[in-house]
Amino acid sequence: MQDPQSLPELVNNDAWLVYRGRYIDTTFLLEIGEKSWLISIFEGAVKSVQSGPFVMPRWAFAVRVQQSAWEEYCRPVPKPGYHDIMALVKFKRATLEGDQQPLMANLLYFKDLLAKFREKKS
Repeated sequence: MQDPQSLPELVNNDAWLVYRGRYIDTTFLLEIGEKSWLISIFEGAVKSVQSGPFVMPRWAFAVRVQQSAWEEYCRPVPKPGYHDIMALVKFKRATLEGDQQPLMANLLYFKDLLAKFREKKS
């Protein structure tokens, strides 16, 4: 599993992913168990990843995932039901909060962004 701090490098080196997200300007909260990160995206590129804890953070939407579910999600080939962020939500291993319009309007972008956590460290 990749460290969230490596997300800018992983995403920004993927020209197709950045191109796909070229109209996305948002900040979202990723919470895995007790740890949280604010991830800022501008024109499809990850501009910053800030580690929590936070006092009244500003974000458009939040993705909150159980620690054990995230560990399974990050495997190179996760089990069914752990393979996708929407599957985690369906099976109540994750929750979505806030304004989900940016997420749903760009769902493939965010699915691919979160799938970057599965890539092996180089």
